[in-house]
Formats: sequence, structure tokens, C-alpha cells
Amino acid sequence: MDLYCCQIDLKDDARALGFSQALDQWMAYLSERGAIGEWRLYRRKLGLASDIYRDFLLEIEVKDLAQLDDAFYSARSRSEEAERLYTQLHTMIEVGDFGLYRPFPDPERVERAALI
Repeated sequence: MDLYCCQIDLKDDARALGFSQALDQWMAYLSERGAIGEWRLYRRKLGLASDIYRDFLLEIEVKDLAQLDDAFYSARSRSEEAERLYTQLHTMIEVGDFGLYRPFPDPERVERAALI
């Protein structure tokens, strides 16, 4: 299982609850198509974070890079529903920083270490 993380700041005129609802709809769309696993949204508490952290943290589980590719493909699809949901969400975002993480040590490294 890999973890795709997004740190997000909203535009000044965007509402946090509106963003949360739009995100929920977009994640449901991706989930229904099997493009993502579980996901979680967190918001910084009490403004407690250094300057490199954004207001929201979104974590999306994917089983492998093929599933992540499916999620990106769903975002690129030109269906009316995908376009509407994607646009509704992304018009609220000012800044988004992304990263892909994997469990460490991964099974292959553990297996190699056991052989030594």
C-alpha cells in the first residue's frame, strides 16, 4: 500500500466546509471506480505547524502505481461528471504540494535483510 499525500491551502474566498464536501464527492467518484483506496482529510489544529506545512493534509491510499495511474486517468477523463467534480474542487485550492510514500522497510528490503 502506498500513500499519496497532498498538503493544501485554500483560496481566501473558499470555505473550508465547502472544500470538504467537494473533496468528499471527488473521492467518492474515484473510489467508485476503484481508482483509490481509503482516504483521510486533516486540518491543522490551532495553526500549530511550521511554515512549510499547509492548512490541510489529505492522505490517499493506493495499492500500487497502477491504481494511482487509474486515479490520474480518472482526473483527466472528459466525462461531464468528472469535469464538474474536479473543477468544483480545484477552483477552491490556492496551493497544493504532493508526495508519494511507501511503507519502509518494504517487503523486499526486509526479505534481503533476513537473508544476510
